[in-house]
Amino acid sequence: MIQPPPIVLSFAANDPSGGAGVHADILTLASLGCHSLSAITAITVQDTAGIDDIIALDPELVADQARAVLEDMPVHAFKTGLLGSVEIIAVIAEIISDYPDIPFVMDPVLASGRGDELANEEMVHAMNELLLPQATILTPNSLEARRIVQYEDDDDQELDLNQCADKLLQSGCEYVLITGAHENTSQVVNTLYGVDGVLRSDKWQRLAGSYHGSGCTLASAIAASLANGLPVYDSVYEAQRYTWQTLKAGFRPGMGQYLPDRLFWANEDVEEDKR
Repeated sequence: MIQPPPIVLSFAANDPSGGAGVHADILTLASLGCHSLSAITAITVQDTAGIDDIIALDPELVADQARAVLEDMPVHAFKTGLLGSVEIIAVIAEIISDYPDIPFVMDPVLASGRGDELANEEMVHAMNELLLPQATILTPNSLEARRIVQYEDDDDQELDLNQCADKLLQSGCEYVLITGAHENTSQVVNTLYGVDGVLRSDKWQRLAGSYHGSGCTLASAIAASLANGLPVYDSVYEAQRYTWQTLKAGFRPGMGQYLPDRLFWANEDVEEDKR
C-alpha cells in the first residue's frame, strides 16, 4: 500500500482570483508534497486588486467541515488564514485545542495588499486570546505585528519589531516570524524569534512589484515543512526560499497585483534562488 503524503488542514477563505486564501494554500501544500484539507471560513468577492466583500460562514459549518476530515484522516499540521468572524475564531480555537501535539501555523490576515480591512478589533482581540497561545509559529508582516501588539497595549507609541516579537511571544506562541517586505530596507529581512530572542535573520533580494497571496504562501510552506518533519528553524528557511522563488517567477494575469507562481519548479527556465 502506498504511504499517503503528510496532510495539512487549512482554515481559510476562498479567493475567486486564485491568488490568496484557500487556493494559495492548496497550491503551495501540493507543490511541497502535502495533501491539503480545507475548512472554508468565508466567501470573498475579490480580484487581484483588492477585496470588495466578505461573507463569513456559519461557525458550526466551519466546525463541521474540520471535524469531518479530522475524524477520517490523520493531520500533520494546521494553518489558519482569513477567519471571518469572532465566532469562527472561537470554534477553530476549540478544535485546535483538541490536538495539542499537531503543529499550528497562524497567519494573522488583517488587511489586503490594497489596505482593505479583513479583521476588526474584536477579531484581533479574539485571535490574541484564543489562537495565539496555541500557535507553534505566528507569521505576521511588520504592519500586522505592530497592529496586534499596539491593540493590546492601547499605546500610540510605535514599537520596534524586536519589542513586538517579545510581546507576541509573551502571549503564548512558541515562535514568531516577522516578515519585512513593508519595511524601508534595501533587502527584505525576515526574522525568526523564540524565547531566547532572535534565532535567525534571513535577507532576500527585494523584488519589484506587489504580490497577492505572498503571506499565505509563506505560512502554508512553513506548515508543509513542519508536516514533513522538519524543525521550526529549518522549516522557516525552506519556506522562505520556496516563497521567494514563487515571487521571482510571479505573473500578472489581471490589472492588480502579481500572483506567486507556486509551481515555478515546473518551468525549466527559472533560475536558482539568488539571495
